[in-house]
Amino acid sequence: MALFLYISLKMWQEMAKYGRKLVEHGLVESNFGNISVRAGDRIVITRSGTALDEITGDNIVEVGIRDTSSLDMIASSEAVVHREIYRRTSVLAIIHAHCPYSVVESLLAGPGNVIVPVDSEGQYFLGDIPVVGGGIGSSELAKNLADSLSGHRGAVVFSHGTFATGRTLGEAYIVTTQLEHSCRVKYLYDLAVQK
Repeated sequence: MALFLYISLKMWQEMAKYGRKLVEHGLVESNFGNISVRAGDRIVITRSGTALDEITGDNIVEVGIRDTSSLDMIASSEAVVHREIYRRTSVLAIIHAHCPYSVVESLLAGPGNVIVPVDSEGQYFLGDIPVVGGGIGSSELAKNLADSLSGHRGAVVFSHGTFATGRTLGEAYIVTTQLEHSCRVKYLYDLAVQK
């Protein structure tokens, strides 16, 4: 029991650390976005409406990967999406943010298309960035993201935001920052060449 409590404490502290970083760097507004970590056959995920820069042990909930439960009612509205990604990939952490340039680039590209980075880091680390469609917290979005993230480290939901994955929250955070950086560079580049 003591080991489980220690692991649970470390998980929410890591989630709090990256939640603060997301808000501080303008990658998400405080009460939007969500963070999760896989722990065996369980998911530790932020609760619905949680301010990501104020995560505590009271702001997370543990739900199953295979089955839904009554706790899904208080978990993030995107719990169904996180669950499907964990079911169909080997990732251990997911960050969903509402990065502004990524959202703009998704609007320009359209669902079912890709954002092609113009910066060398984006080309090397991300490749083409899938833009997926589906309603917030829907099974359609869950399927579309799981399909895309089985072959990519990150994707952008049309008009909604980024989903980034990793073996750790640190990796998922880096992918989030890479997605936003590449989308910002692309937006500014395209703006400059239009003049």
